[in-house]
Amino acid sequence: MTEAGAGPVVALLDYEMSNLRSAGKALERLGARVRVAARPDETRGADAIVLPGVGRFGAAMERLAAHGFVDMLRGAADGGTPVLGICLGLQLLFDESEESPGVPGLGLVPGRVERLRTSLKVPHIGWSEVDWREGSVLAPAAGGPAERTYYFVHSYACVPGDPDDVRGMATHGSAFVAAAGRGSVEGVQFHPEKSSGAGLALLGRWLDAVRHPPVVPA
Repeated sequence: MTEAGAGPVVALLDYEMSNLRSAGKALERLGARVRVAARPDETRGADAIVLPGVGRFGAAMERLAAHGFVDMLRGAADGGTPVLGICLGLQLLFDESEESPGVPGLGLVPGRVERLRTSLKVPHIGWSEVDWREGSVLAPAAGGPAERTYYFVHSYACVPGDPDDVRGMATHGSAFVAAAGRGSVEGVQFHPEKSSGAGLALLGRWLDAVRHPPVVPA
């Protein structure tokens, strides 16, 4: 992956718990200059950070700590750097997970992660439409279900402590949080890089917000 071009520099975290290629290629296709980072110093000067993830919550937090990313991510969020969590990356933004009792998360979005409560098969694998909250930088401005349908693979879902941190909801037998965030931190439970045009459009909106941060009222 390369930083050639004029787009924002996006640090894509490599902590051995994700397939970076598809996310990196999608961001590059949208004009981002992608920098794969395996150490905190490799994120220095980046305009934004992407935290992808697959696997177990506890193992992922262990790998983040081993790579020195925990304090870096907390500092970046405190400083207003845009951070995007993808799939397990969204769950890691929270305080804790039912999947790994006693393991603290990043704590960037207050709340916890719980196993999906549904009568349907778990894990939830497939396409689901997201009902976006008005005002989210990730939400499409218009369009029908095709512009709001994304590819999910997960057994757990986030439960924000503050309802205002919910960005979007989806349904798999029962409703669950499909996107959440706080401040400059955003996360999605689905895989935008595997969600065809709707996913690319979402990543494009996030990159637009990186280039032109929303004005926060004083």
